[in-house]
Amino acid sequence: MVELFCELRKSKGVTPEQARVDLAKANNFGTMLVKMGKAESLLGGATYSTADTVRPALQLIKTKPGNTIVSSCFILARPDGNGGNELLAMGDCAINLFPTDDELVEIAGETAKCAEIFGIDPKVAFLSYSTLGSGKGEAVDKVRSAANKAKERYPELAIDGELQFDAAVSPVVANTKCPGNPVAGQANVFIFPDINAGNIGYKLVQRLAGAEAIGPMLQGLAAPINDLSRGCSVDDIVKMIAITAVQAIEAKNSRK
Repeated sequence: MVELFCELRKSKGVTPEQARVDLAKANNFGTMLVKMGKAESLLGGATYSTADTVRPALQLIKTKPGNTIVSSCFILARPDGNGGNELLAMGDCAINLFPTDDELVEIAGETAKCAEIFGIDPKVAFLSYSTLGSGKGEAVDKVRSAANKAKERYPELAIDGELQFDAAVSPVVANTKCPGNPVAGQANVFIFPDINAGNIGYKLVQRLAGAEAIGPMLQGLAAPINDLSRGCSVDDIVKMIAITAVQAIEAKNSRK
């Protein structure tokens, strides 16, 4: 492990002595177990910050082929009024501060994949303060560009944008603002323009709609690695263990 760690970090001049010091830390040691194939996934963060969980993953695991960034997804589960739960996916709410339009495309694709793991048939809305040209500005242009590029990159997915949140979720509003739209009024995967909107948005749904927030799940890495909040409960840990295991199975199956 020390030898491989030094090889992976040679650009930083890491010596065997420094490698042993670094590998005495659980976040680095666990990540190296995944890198070496001794483990198929990793769940951390209960005693480490998000940065200290993500950094070793970026340095040692790196992004999977075709991906340029790591992003995050939250799954929100809220009562549907019939004794079950409605599931929604939201990204990116934890990692990328101000993603570009191309990065939003990547975030959308990965968030849709994450949604599918939970049995969600993804209908992807790129969110904005504008609905299909009703507003103007650079922020609107970025989201509109991302939505158009995502349609080209993922033709198999139902995608549209830019959409205001009410138009994305309310059939009544959607019928007024963009009738006949294949996503508006029925979106269940929400792509936020930046981390401010994303972090505030998922917490609003969590706190005001009584939704359970599951995540953040990291996306775009070559192996499943997830992060817990340092304020997590035992129940949070158990749920994230199950999710991380499912992601590992999905990743293993995709390599066959």
